Amino acid sequence: RAGTSEEERQATAEVARIDQDNTQWLSHVVDRHGWPGLGLVGRQGAAAAWLLAQHADREPDFQRRCLALMTAMPAGEVEPGHVAYLTDRALLAEGSPQLYGTQIQRVEGVHQPCDLADPDSVDERRASMGLESLADYLRHFLE
Repeated sequence: RAGTSEEERQATAEVARIDQDNTQWLSHVVDRHGWPGLGLVGRQGAAAAWLLAQHADREPDFQRRCLALMTAMPAGEVEPGHVAYLTDRALLAEGSPQLYGTQIQRVEGVHQPCDLADPDSVDERRASMGLESLADYLRHFLE
């Protein structure tokens, strides 16, 4: 980007390297053990695995694989909200509108969901995944 300092470029490159390392590590875990659900790694471990998958944007096929493994887990093994967030991330990466409005962009100083399918029923979909209303979610970005 124009106007980006060398320090910002270096920080961005370092974050990308860390994300790549984390994706490789999680891929090995998934290959060996399947999706690390609550029963295998507990609440913190499952949240950490989801966060690594969520940030594996350079590997959309891996994100889709993780999503498929998560949705195939027995009830109670995966937080529904984690499925919602990764679903939205994967859909947007494929050029499709997101379902739950979890992925936000800032347009002219206002936070709003990226491309969103059927906005009139988004709160119903969000509630089905244990998420707060879209309006309440967007308020977090004002703080």
